[in-house]
Amino acid sequence: MSQLFEALSFTRGPEMKNRFMLAPLTNLQSHIDGVLSNEEYKWLTMRAEGGFGLTMTCAAHVQAIGQGFPGQLGVFSDKHLEGLSRLATQIKAQDSVAICQLHHAGMRSPADIIGTIPVCPSAEEKTGARALTTAEAQELVSDFITAAMRAEAAGFDGVEIHGAHGYILCQFFSADINKRDDQYGGSLENRSRVFFEIIAGIRARCRQDFMVGVRLSPERFGMKLDETTEVAQRLMIEGNIDFLDMSLWDVFKEPEEEDKQGRSLLSYFTELERNGVRLGIAGKIRTPEEAEKALAGGVDWVMLGRAAILHHDFPNQYQTNPDFTPVKLPASKEHLSNEGLSPKFLEYMGSWPGFIAEEETA
Repeated sequence: MSQLFEALSFTRGPEMKNRFMLAPLTNLQSHIDGVLSNEEYKWLTMRAEGGFGLTMTCAAHVQAIGQGFPGQLGVFSDKHLEGLSRLATQIKAQDSVAICQLHHAGMRSPADIIGTIPVCPSAEEKTGARALTTAEAQELVSDFITAAMRAEAAGFDGVEIHGAHGYILCQFFSADINKRDDQYGGSLENRSRVFFEIIAGIRARCRQDFMVGVRLSPERFGMKLDETTEVAQRLMIEGNIDFLDMSLWDVFKEPEEEDKQGRSLLSYFTELERNGVRLGIAGKIRTPEEAEKALAGGVDWVMLGRAAILHHDFPNQYQTNPDFTPVKLPASKEHLSNEGLSPKFLEYMGSWPGFIAEEETA
């Protein structure tokens, strides 16, 4: 049997029945106030039914002003609890670990969606974002912690903190973006302070076996590989998280920084001391062969994004049929609709070049 179908235990929380995690995928399907819709419920629970060992929500924003896209799931208010509880219950009923991803878009929050000027660690001319005050930075930490407590109350097994892809925590990390002169700016320790305060707060306020994961990306948005590996190593050594999700854009690529090339980007993270923290990766894992190759690269689990959009039951199909071959892009709207994508999600995927086949006209 492939190692992909071996169970995986964590320091805290339930074990995964296999090594497949569902990526936290933007899908634009929730209601305007962040309340879970039936469409998003169907999309996510289909993946749990399809065999994913861990099913993660899309990025759920922890403050109303942190919304990053229309139709985003919210976790910033108790009005979200009913839908979140329904979702967590059904994911776990399918023997899948239920994780809510906590997110704040920061300067990437569109002003026309949030109805005000977006916020950022420092004033940002290109997006027009204003700088957070020290009190607001501390409030941000508190709201991440409260959102984790809300996810716990809803029945989720744990949360993932989104520190990647140029969103607000990544904005704090980046020396290119963060020009603060208080305790949240300057050195890497200061620029990552909000992050570690959030983790410490969740550990103090949530139950002992509540899982905490972290998503990092080592490149783009002013991120430097040496700094990302330093943060990743600290996260694992301190042992306050259970899994580290490295979003590499392409799990088989070399680093963009020229002096780091000659070896895979992934290798910079697999060589770190893990201290019981489970390490996984995301980025262009599209076929069973690529999933096998990625796992063989020295990680504990793999995360599927586009592959999970194309096949809600990718894990089950591969386990049943070792010769399983996913459909090739572009995919038909009919196929994607059958895979649980609502018209809103289909419209969004239509903005991804080459993903949806053009319909023939008479």
